[in-house]
Amino acid sequence: MHITDIMRGGTPTFSFEFFPAKTPEAAETLYQTIRELETYMPHFVSVTYGAGGSTRDLTHELVERIKATTKLDPIPHLTCVCHTEEEIDGILQRYAQSEIGNILALGGDPPRGLAYDKKSDFFQHAVDLVKFIRRFNDSGAHPDPRGFGIGVAGFPEGHPATPNRLAEMDHLKAKVDAGADYIVTQVFFDNRDYLDFRERCALAGINVPIIAGIMPITSMSGFKKLAELAAGARFPAKLIRALQRCENDREMVNRVGVHFALEQCHDLLDNDVAGIHFYTLNRSDATRVIFDSLGIPRRRDAQLSMG
Repeated sequence: MHITDIMRGGTPTFSFEFFPAKTPEAAETLYQTIRELETYMPHFVSVTYGAGGSTRDLTHELVERIKATTKLDPIPHLTCVCHTEEEIDGILQRYAQSEIGNILALGGDPPRGLAYDKKSDFFQHAVDLVKFIRRFNDSGAHPDPRGFGIGVAGFPEGHPATPNRLAEMDHLKAKVDAGADYIVTQVFFDNRDYLDFRERCALAGINVPIIAGIMPITSMSGFKKLAELAAGARFPAKLIRALQRCENDREMVNRVGVHFALEQCHDLLDNDVAGIHFYTLNRSDATRVIFDSLGIPRRRDAQLSMG
């Protein structure tokens, strides 16, 4: 389905993110997670793309497998990093032939441990990728006359490469004006950041749905790693204090993290969030607990009746 169809219902969307598995053991964990979360019938699931395209083939294969073997609607990430125009066009052709309805167009992270010159990338910024996908849509190469639905990233705490928050909003507005249909945010832990971001988007004339990215903390090691990966995510003192009380008890750390994420979700729903996107880390436990605790009716019967 095209993202505009998915979001037309007027009720918040719920979605999950997976990343491609690199080993047979990790693949088995991932497919078990997908099987468990499929019963919740999320509105869509997204599949990440490795830094520098390091897992690009794994991404393509996972997206096509989800499309072919489940009732889930996969949205692949696509990045600018280490890509030529011909490669991106080939990927879009492949996804169009597989009847993938949507793409999440991102700038992408530079590859780790490799020499990398951004100037060699054909697409310098996500807005360039959005424009290219829009031109692909206009070519009529996709079986849906509208082409791909296009999503882009938003940063409630600020983009790490753009300290100027006014310039950051200009960049986001350019992506939307170029053809983006919706925004998915980077993970955040203080809902005030999301609400302020949404308000600044409205003031900037950005009027597409803004889906909130939520990731429950399930371990202290994951907590510390996330602080680095998210370019210094702002963790509220309330969350840090709760985690410090039980940091030597893995089960309690997981409970604290899930409870905090659940409170975030309740508050976001009370504030008319367009959707919630769960960063699952390829595991279903925390996401299922949160989803069940939110009391959201499953969409399974409705989805099955659609075919």
